[in-house]
Amino acid sequence: MTATSTSPVAAVRPASRRRSVSRLLEPLDRATTECSRILSTGHGHFDSDGEQYLLPRYLFVGRPGGGEMMRVGIFATLHGDEPEGAVALARFLDQLSRRPELGEGFGLFIYPLCNPTGFEDGTRHARTGRDLNREFWKGSEQPEVRFLESEISTHGFHGIITLHSDDTSDGLYGFVRGAVLSEYLLEPALREANRYLPRNRRPVIDGFSAREGIIHQGYPGMLQSAPGTVRSPFEITLETPQRAPLDRQISALGGALETIITEYRRLQAIAQNI
Repeated sequence: MTATSTSPVAAVRPASRRRSVSRLLEPLDRATTECSRILSTGHGHFDSDGEQYLLPRYLFVGRPGGGEMMRVGIFATLHGDEPEGAVALARFLDQLSRRPELGEGFGLFIYPLCNPTGFEDGTRHARTGRDLNREFWKGSEQPEVRFLESEISTHGFHGIITLHSDDTSDGLYGFVRGAVLSEYLLEPALREANRYLPRNRRPVIDGFSAREGIIHQGYPGMLQSAPGTVRSPFEITLETPQRAPLDRQISALGGALETIITEYRRLQAIAQNI
């Protein structure tokens, strides 16, 4: 993620030169045929310049864990030139298909491609020129944002995780918002991800004060829960250094996601026993 929030409308890339959405989603679609706990549960639809686009949604349903299903929304490719998160989510679903006990007690709502026109064009912004990650809960007319806002409101997530890659950073870092326990989830997640990539330990990252790779502020309009939400979910944004090898970014994000899920389950179990 970078600090840029506005830009002119990008030139539309000719269809013959656009990146393939179907190729990006192929591993996720394949996972739905190989594991009964992974479902493709419908899409958001919108029109851009006369072309129809889908916002895909996948769901992993873990074995019951003895209490309320813990619902977590995981979002990627809000910036179209940051597809690393979508690739990592495909690998993460593959891991869950082989080790479903990792997701016991969870419903994981996966949104791997939140900005399909930006992905096709290889641009940060949507084809309208808008930075979608500055549009949330502002009455935006962007159909992608309106669909995702509806999903967040409808499902009442216990946690929200957003995946980004930053071409200006030389290491991992993350934003935390929402519930107090967010930081208690992000720190072990960064520690696990640090096995694959270095952590950004600079005192200022992306224009915000940071400590050991953790930032407590964020840009207005970032994807998050609705203002005034009664039960605040944990909210974490994970950022990998985009210039790092892709395999290391995928491994780092996969390790971080697994750690967040495991730690949240543990914390919920402790809370129930207090």
